[in-house]
Amino acid sequence: RHRPGSLVQHRGLARDAAIRAPTSVPELVIEGGTIIDGTGAPRYPADLAIRGGRVVEIGKLQGLSTPARIDASARIVAPGFIDSHTHDDRALLSGPDMTPKLSQGVTSVIAGNCGISLAPLTGLEPPPPLNLLGGREWYRFGSMEAYLDTLEAEPPAINAAFLVGHSTLRLATMADPSRAASAAETERMGALVEACMAAGCIGLSVGLDYPPARSAPTEEIVALARRAAAHGGRCAVHMRDEGARVVAAIEETLEIGRRAGVPLVISHFKVSGRANWGRTRETLAMVAAAQPRQSVSFDVYPYIASSTVLLPEYAAQAERVLVAWSEPHPELAGQLLADIAARWGCAQDVAIERLLPAGAIYYAMDEDDLRRVLAFPGAMIGSDGLPHDAFPHPRLWGTFPRVLGHYARDLGLFSLEEAVHRMSGAPATVFGLSGRGVIAAGSHADLVIFDPDAIRDAADFERPKQPAAGIDCVLVNGVVVWRDGGPTGERPGRVLRASSAPGAG
Repeated sequence: RHRPGSLVQHRGLARDAAIRAPTSVPELVIEGGTIIDGTGAPRYPADLAIRGGRVVEIGKLQGLSTPARIDASARIVAPGFIDSHTHDDRALLSGPDMTPKLSQGVTSVIAGNCGISLAPLTGLEPPPPLNLLGGREWYRFGSMEAYLDTLEAEPPAINAAFLVGHSTLRLATMADPSRAASAAETERMGALVEACMAAGCIGLSVGLDYPPARSAPTEEIVALARRAAAHGGRCAVHMRDEGARVVAAIEETLEIGRRAGVPLVISHFKVSGRANWGRTRETLAMVAAAQPRQSVSFDVYPYIASSTVLLPEYAAQAERVLVAWSEPHPELAGQLLADIAARWGCAQDVAIERLLPAGAIYYAMDEDDLRRVLAFPGAMIGSDGLPHDAFPHPRLWGTFPRVLGHYARDLGLFSLEEAVHRMSGAPATVFGLSGRGVIAAGSHADLVIFDPDAIRDAADFERPKQPAAGIDCVLVNGVVVWRDGGPTGERPGRVLRASSAPGAG
């Protein structure tokens, strides 16, 4: 036997040709593994045959003739994980090997979240939080179609589906985004939403807690969400508040969904600030009460610290603040804001002003709240990782193994089957990714092979750029992209355009 996860070349006849006589030979067989299929169903032992980027056979396939086999003995074979909340819009172009994602078993990402997308926007220096994706040189796509076409011409290692960002639309149509949009401006944004949906976007995202969108009234979001819904899209909402006014923010978000007739995804579901700890009992009850009447789901990351741009109002409600990056003071990345302010002999707000533009990690959540949110039926897993931070939050590298290892295996918060479902079948359904997120005959061969006993997150707040343990092999569209602890260099990823768009699939 070869070691688990190893790719073994075989030429000539199968060992037991009598078992199977297929009409065409598969390109690859994964044998000896235990399948968790992404639906939440119990695991079962079986082999997989892959041809043309899809799973073509499931069962006892040792007799199949094939040029290559992967030994998955003592391993789980699962659908490749779908990161339901990312800011990978630029990383897909600037770091197409996508090592932070591949190393934890992610094969598809949902980008363009929190109102931030690279397109359609050109000709200006992006303000916070758009600068999380880069500077003016990266905002060079005047249309979503141009961006997606560029990505298809320069494919990454993984698949990606895209939301168009409301803050990006505001900056593209309004000279002053600090006010409500006029009727004419809202109409221009609506036309851009429709163009983005026609290009293949899967919906709209909003970031109502960020400066470019704070002045947008509910009616503006409803009008744009209706345009996305008319094309089969959904609306992902970074709510207006996740602290003291979180209940009102959820009420507004649910109202947007009802009035626009759009499926909702609440982004990074949480409550922030010590005074609000425990309120997930109330906020989760609101979601549960709404679900029989409207489509609403959410994503969550498995950490009690958040990360975004450095802003005084965010720092004020955090227990601790760690600087993730600073343009004027790059040498201070990874240091505590309180220590920096003490060294400079100034107040924290003054230190923040001297550090800007900057990003930060905010310790502002409670572990009991986090576990309550993670355990909520149907909760999806999203990393919300920021790939361009000098000192990133460890969620960029560790989210999915942390759920599988720490919360599922070690704490028993839910079964491994349920954990896999939350990061594969569930987001595939919510975001309309046909043929992905499950293992079935005919499904796309996005797969991860991992050791259920060894899988764990290695990235932490001291060393945030560490690959996870226990990931043996990752395939995207039937191609091996991660093996032996590193990327293979293959880039078979696809733009997952909405099914109504040209080139969808």
